[in-house]
Amino acid sequence: MLADSRAFSGFAVDDLNFPVNDIEDAVDQLSARGVRFERYDGFEQDERGINRGGGPYIAWFKDPAGNLLSVLQER
Repeated sequence: MLADSRAFSGFAVDDLNFPVNDIEDAVDQLSARGVRFERYDGFEQDERGINRGGGPYIAWFKDPAGNLLSVLQER
């Protein structure tokens, strides 16, 4: 019955962070694939949407289900 099924994995979360070594590269690659990064008032976000205020560098985006996700790079 499942021998011919095209299996795939998935996950559902309220929020999830993805640590990366190079946030600019990660944002550029995701943007090239159609990911739109969120912008929030009161945050120091650059033209890519990367927040460079206190804490790690971080850029937020939503998955197709509307969950808020982010890529972040420790300073």
